[in-house]
Amino acid sequence: MANDKQIVIIGGGITGLTAAYYLQKQIDEQQLPYQVRLVEASDRLGGKIKSVKKDGYTFERGPDSFLIRKPSAAKLAKEVGLEDQLIKNGTGQSYILVGDKLHKMPSGSFMGIPTQVRPFLFSSVFSTKGKLTAGLDLIKPKGKQASDQSLGLFFRRRFGDELVENLVEPLLSGIYAGDIDNLSLMATFPNFYELEQEHRSLVKGLRKTVPKKKKTKDKKPSMFYSLENGLESLVDAVERRLKNGTLIKGVSVDHIERKNESYHLLLGSGEVLKADTIVMAAPHFAAQRMLSQYDFMDPFKEMSATSVANVTLAFDASAIKKDFNGTGFVVSRNSDYRITACTWTHKKWPKSTPDGKVLLRCYVGRPGDEQVVDLPDETVVDIVMKDLKKIMDITEAPEFTVVSRWKNAMPQYSVGHKDRLNQVRDHMRETLPGVFLAGSSYEGIGIPDCIDQGEEAVDKVLAFLSAHD
Repeated sequence: MANDKQIVIIGGGITGLTAAYYLQKQIDEQQLPYQVRLVEASDRLGGKIKSVKKDGYTFERGPDSFLIRKPSAAKLAKEVGLEDQLIKNGTGQSYILVGDKLHKMPSGSFMGIPTQVRPFLFSSVFSTKGKLTAGLDLIKPKGKQASDQSLGLFFRRRFGDELVENLVEPLLSGIYAGDIDNLSLMATFPNFYELEQEHRSLVKGLRKTVPKKKKTKDKKPSMFYSLENGLESLVDAVERRLKNGTLIKGVSVDHIERKNESYHLLLGSGEVLKADTIVMAAPHFAAQRMLSQYDFMDPFKEMSATSVANVTLAFDASAIKKDFNGTGFVVSRNSDYRITACTWTHKKWPKSTPDGKVLLRCYVGRPGDEQVVDLPDETVVDIVMKDLKKIMDITEAPEFTVVSRWKNAMPQYSVGHKDRLNQVRDHMRETLPGVFLAGSSYEGIGIPDCIDQGEEAVDKVLAFLSAHD
C-alpha cells in the first residue's frame, strides 16, 4: 500500500534473508501496514553459503555446517520445510598435525582446553614440559579483571605456549581465520573469561559446567547439522518464501541520507529507495561507505577482514595409500605446512560422496601467509597436493579440484571490538534512529550467530515502528 511503512534490508546473506523472512511472517500474522524490500549488490543471495553438485558429489565452497547446540539455524530450516533434509555429521577421531606426524586429538577437551587430565597426560602432542606448564592452570590465580584482552594472551597465561600453539590456536584461529594474539577474548569467547573469574582454573570451571558425557559404547554424538542437498538449499527455500517484489538483486546501495523522519537510499542504478527503518546486514566496510558522512562510523574503516581459500579435491579411494579413521585434522603452527586444516568430507558427510570415492577439503591462508589466496588455481592446488602427499601418501592426481576464494570475508574482532561496536550503536541510536546493524561483522560469524542477529533485528525494527506509529 502507498502509505505502508517501508523496511529496507541491505545485504542478502543469511542475516538479511532471515530478517526478511521473519519480518514478513510477523507482518502477515499481525496484519501490520509494513512493506519489506531487500537489496543485494550481487546477483545471488546467501553470501558465503555456496553449495556445489558435481559428478555425484555435493560439497560446500563456504561453511559446511552449523552447530546443533545453537538452535536458530535448524529452526529456520524447519520453518521453510527442510526438516527432512537435516543431516548430522559422521563422527570419528580427529587429529592434529605436529611436525610431520598426525596425532590423535586428546579426548576430554572443549575448544582445545582440557576437561580431563588423563588424556592430556598420555597425549603424544605435547612434551613433558608442555604438559607440566599446562597443568599449572589448576593452581594459578585468576587473572585481574579486564575489559578485554587477546585470546592469545589469555590462553598463554593459563596454559603456556605449547598447548596454545599446538592445539588451542589451530582450533580457534580456524574459526575466525585470524591471529589469536590480536583477536578479542570478549568478542569471541567471553565464557572463558567468566569461567576463570568464577572458578579461577579454566580446567576446573569446564569440569563443573560442561555436561558430562554418559559412558557408552555408542559412537560420540554429532555436533553439526548440514542439509542433504547442500546448505544453499536453505537460502533457496527462504528466498522462495519471500513475497514477489521483495528482492532487488544486482544493485548496490551507494549512499544513505536521513530526510526528516525517513531515509533515502541512493542505489547504484540511480534510483532512490525510501525507508522508514533499515537493517544494515552488510559487511562493516560497506556500512561505513554507505554512511561515510558520519565520523562515528570511522572505526569500521580500521576494522580488518582477512581473506581465505579452500581447495576441494576428489579422488578414487585407491589413490589414498595412507588412510585414517577420522574426520580430518588441523595443523599446528609449529609445522612446516601451508595448509591449515583438512576435512575428510567423505567421512564427515558420508552422503556427500559416491561409493569408492574420497572427497577432501583443505584450507589455506593463515596469518603471515595470506598471499597464498591470490596465487593462481594451479599453484594453490600444487601447494595443497604437496602437503597432502606427505601426510596421506596420495599417488594419483585428483579427478577434479575446485578452488574457492573468499576475499575480505572474515571480519576480525580485534581487542576492544565490543566497546567500539557499542559506541557506534550508541551514536546510531541518537543520530540514525531506526537503522540497525546485523551480521557477521558484528556479533558472531557462524550461521546460527548470523540468524540470531537477523531475528534480533526483526524485534528492533518492529519495536521501533510500533513506537513511531
